Amino acid sequence: MSILFLLIPLGMIFLGAAIWAFLWAVRSGQFDDMEGPAHRILMDDDDPRIPGRSPTTKEDEPRSDA
Repeated sequence: MSILFLLIPLGMIFLGAAIWAFLWAVRSGQFDDMEGPAHRILMDDDDPRIPGRSPTTKEDEPRSDA
């Protein structure tokens, strides 16, 4: 029975830490885009049809300053 005097405060500390971690994750934007990474893994990085990615430009080509 005396173990409850130890376990209850430890449980409350653990609960407080879990709530703090959850609130930190929400405030830092960890849950903003839940589907983006799942869709991004299916796309090929070299595909120019990816939104926001432009085709190869002259800046991407190697320079020949010989």
